[in-house]
Amino acid sequence: MRGIFFDEESARGAERKLVADGYQVELTRVRFAGEDDDEGHPWAITTDAPEIVLELLVDRYDGWLDDEVVETPRPVLAPEPLPDAPRRRHRPD
Repeated sequence: MRGIFFDEESARGAERKLVADGYQVELTRVRFAGEDDDEGHPWAITTDAPEIVLELLVDRYDGWLDDEVVETPRPVLAPEPLPDAPRRRHRPD
């Protein structure tokens, strides 16, 4: 679950409250489509806190809940080894 805040002080206040309550918190900037001003990006808090706890903080600091699932990137697998020579299909060696 993520909470989105427009003000850095609001995001930092929510972060301090969650950390004081013993939850893990990650504070980042979020870039939405069409935004080109780096200073205008909102702040996002990703946490392991229950949804109701984050919802109360979002209401207190004028933010909103983002229930969009944040996908983790898939691990990059090593490619299969290439053959050393072409395959012979019609004539056996």
